[in-house]
Parts: sequence; structure tokens; C-alpha cells
Amino acid sequence: MVDLCKISFPESNFAPITLECNENLSEHLKIQNSPVLFGCRTGICGTCLVEIIGEIPPPQPNEQEILETLTANNPHARLACQVHVTGNVEIRRLEG
Repeated sequence: MVDLCKISFPESNFAPITLECNENLSEHLKIQNSPVLFGCRTGICGTCLVEIIGEIPPPQPNEQEILETLTANNPHARLACQVHVTGNVEIRRLEG
């Protein structure tokens, strides 16, 4: 049996999506189904900066370095292109 994770976008008009747990978030978010924008998809441009509420693995050192530059005071800030979803989460877009 495959574990599924629900991704919701509070405070937006976008419907929740469901994907298999442990999938990379950026591979499933498109302009048609989420408010998240993507640029490089490698974790260096900060275009996909979001606030994620829910349980996800901590950022890797390279992502953490970018996060400290963009938004050092938000413990929920992440780069959506670097996140592997492991449970249900809520995502809100942040401005870097």
C-alpha cells in the first residue's frame, strides 16, 4: 500500500493535491495547481520560497544556507524545490 500526503494551500484558491509520500514537492507543483513559483529548481535562486506547516525532513546544509540569507527568522521557511514531503502539509508562498 502506498502512503499518500495531502498538500494544501490555505489562503489561496488552489485545491489541495495528493502525492505519494517521500516525493520531491517541485516535481508535482505546477502553475496550474499551486501558488508556488519555480525558477532554477536547484535551490539557489529562492523563487520557490514557501512557509510549510507540517512534518518534513530538516533542510540540507546548502538549502539552510540559502534560507538564512532569505529569511533567517522563519523556522517554517523552505525552498519547495528541495522538500521531500513525508506527511500532510500546508504551504504558503513567501516573498524573499
